[in-house]
Amino acid sequence: MNLDWTADDIEYRRELKAFLLEALGPDWKGYGHLSSADYKAASVAFCQKMAERGYLTQNWPREYGGAEASPWRAAILSEELSVYEGDPRGSQYMNVNWIGPAMMQFGSEAQKAFFLPKISAGEITFSQGFSEPEAGSDLASLRTQAVRDGDEYVVNGEKIWTSHTSIAEWLFLLVRTDPSERRSKGITVLLVPMNTPGLKVNKVAGFVGESAFSNPVFTDMRVPVANRLGAENAGWAVVRWALAFERIGVAHYRRAATLLDRTVREIEARGLMGDPAIQAKVGEAWEAVEAARLLFFRVVDLRAQGSPPTADSNLARVAGTRAYQIVAETAELALAEYGLEGAGRSRFTLTSGVASGTTEVQLDQIATRFLNLPRPAVGAE
Repeated sequence: MNLDWTADDIEYRRELKAFLLEALGPDWKGYGHLSSADYKAASVAFCQKMAERGYLTQNWPREYGGAEASPWRAAILSEELSVYEGDPRGSQYMNVNWIGPAMMQFGSEAQKAFFLPKISAGEITFSQGFSEPEAGSDLASLRTQAVRDGDEYVVNGEKIWTSHTSIAEWLFLLVRTDPSERRSKGITVLLVPMNTPGLKVNKVAGFVGESAFSNPVFTDMRVPVANRLGAENAGWAVVRWALAFERIGVAHYRRAATLLDRTVREIEARGLMGDPAIQAKVGEAWEAVEAARLLFFRVVDLRAQGSPPTADSNLARVAGTRAYQIVAETAELALAEYGLEGAGRSRFTLTSGVASGTTEVQLDQIATRFLNLPRPAVGAE
């Protein structure tokens, strides 16, 4: 694998940096200080600017509003966006990275015609309804049920830790349509308008942001069968496809590297770099970031060769999570007495091992899908 960027890629990165500086300004600090309405307006406006420049869905097929750009161009975009605090696309990073690709793979012609042009134009927002109170990252144990009633499903149940519901127009929802099946069988994906009767959204307080998460509750909520993505009871294939794209949708190693740079500058400014323990921890963090970068590039290279999603995306996700955590540990070791926020520590480092599936779930999938290790028998120690 050749890790040198081409002259065209270098020029593209230069143009992209200039665009981001113009669109966001030199002091952009994310959307955390904005109300939900202002956040949505700002995110949509930014994504529409990206769409006008051809950046938003550049690696999509032309028939869906893309330019069929190399996956390496998408990687460069992810790197440059990751320099900023939070993703300037807001929740629309999901649209581009995995909701759109899932619709291309499993959607009906009507769904593709309705959703994909809106996504590629930056005009639509989604929320992700996966985790439940009794089924966090273990999505296969979800209990929210959808019972077929003619041309509709009647949905009852609830989700938890659901983000972006305050700005979303649609919910990408996992339900169980065959209660007699266990685990990953009998699961279906529904595309649900957020204003559907029977859907109530409760806020969940948390340290990541007071409105970051919510608890959607479904009471006899009716969803047209036409809103099903993929076949009934075959939603697990949709989920696996979508999450494989999501896991490297953000260049986590680049964000970890940015936080490490800030931490090292603070360490040096306080004259602490002479401490051997701190030196060793900084070296460990740098190695973790580089390992995450190479594994991220491995997945990009596979996609550039036309490979379908593999467990390499799980490896890349675990490496990116570990890089975040070691950078946070470095800041804590060296700068705890000075305050971690001064070291540039992001609150996202505290949740990086949960988003897109916990690290434990990622490791389980690596063991079974990458190393082909057998699952332990039920009840085995």
